[in-house]
Amino acid sequence: MIAAALSALLWAAGGLPWYNGYSVAAEPADAAASAEKKVEKKAEPQAYRPPLRELRLFSDVYAHIKTDYVDEVEDEKLIEGAIRGMLSVLDPYSVFMSKREYADLKIGTTGKFGGLGIEVGMEDGLVKVIAPIEDTPAAAAGLQSGDLIVQIEGEPVRGMTLSDAVEKMRGPVGTKVKLVVLREGYDPFDVELVRAVIKVKSVKSTLLEEQFGYLRITKFQVNTARLLKEKLKELGRQAMNGPAGGLKGLVLDLRSNPGGVLSAAVGVSDVFLEPKRMVVYTQGRREDSRVRYLTKGVDLSGKLPLIVLINRGSASASEIVAGALQDHGRAEIIGTQSFGKA
Repeated sequence: MIAAALSALLWAAGGLPWYNGYSVAAEPADAAASAEKKVEKKAEPQAYRPPLRELRLFSDVYAHIKTDYVDEVEDEKLIEGAIRGMLSVLDPYSVFMSKREYADLKIGTTGKFGGLGIEVGMEDGLVKVIAPIEDTPAAAAGLQSGDLIVQIEGEPVRGMTLSDAVEKMRGPVGTKVKLVVLREGYDPFDVELVRAVIKVKSVKSTLLEEQFGYLRITKFQVNTARLLKEKLKELGRQAMNGPAGGLKGLVLDLRSNPGGVLSAAVGVSDVFLEPKRMVVYTQGRREDSRVRYLTKGVDLSGKLPLIVLINRGSASASEIVAGALQDHGRAEIIGTQSFGKA
């Protein structure tokens, strides 16, 4: 019934469980409280038997590198490289994150960080723009969802890890970085951006003509659901002073929203749906990976007519929210096909 089903690959990086690129452990308890979790009871798969012949081959190659390679290579570097390579054959969203990369991810969910203001992933060895973040250097430079970054400061991206590419795009505030971008239908072109402190305002709102409320979510952060509720109440107060004496409808704008924290997607859906409605579920082979996230609150929007705007840059958590509201018949979806993440 629910289209927003996600694969549930759980992976450990520095002792933390990972869910489709977002750490479940990283979310605070009060954010997780917005979802009711139910685990399906199914038979566990048969005991795993490691492929001894293939592991022996891996061990032989490892030994050759340690004894015969021209330079000495640290064990940690080889093991981490092997893990990254193993995950790279699965799908674009199953990744291993080091402690430093995990720390960078947490910074991106708090609302303030340094860089260009661009949400990226990897595709065919190149850095792919998921979406530029609103009111940032990347958005001002005209970068678009689907753009491929092929060079950073004259260095080819192919061969870099995603974390290496992101690190190269970062730098002191006020300094410039030059990218070469490939866009469908165009020849490669140069883009020069000035690094800045990125302050993401997660939720914006305004009262439109005819007493319609406009809510814009730029990124799903840990406090997004709380801010959305505050903005919705504020719109209601403004509309009460209008000629209609209240709101007539709502527009939820998720265009070019690259996603973010899973609990925020559940919390935002909770604002518009009745209790015990499924928002999203995870489906994996292990019993503890089969989780259903249900709404627990009430429809705070008063069942007002709702339109959700999406485009090619609407990804991940944006697609979860749009899919849940559409599947439950709560909103009309208007725009173009979304990004299609996970």
